[in-house]
Amino acid sequence: MKNKEQTLYKIEQAIEQLRPFMHEDGGDMEFIELTDSGIVKVKLLGSCVDCSMSHMTLRVGLEEALKVAAPEVLKVEAVEE
Repeated sequence: MKNKEQTLYKIEQAIEQLRPFMHEDGGDMEFIELTDSGIVKVKLLGSCVDCSMSHMTLRVGLEEALKVAAPEVLKVEAVEE
């Protein structure tokens, strides 16, 4: 994977761009990890945990933004801790 620090920065920036929209609905997300295979793992917080649209937020929002900014990111997954 390309410079991991740059990729991590791009991930954080993409999450920050989505965060205001998530906060409007009482939700949020926390970056957990970037795997060596290009999978970004995030934890959904607040109302996003039970939201029926959270899948769309991850796929259409975060995943698409990351694929443009950091093509080495292949997928975004929500994890439960």
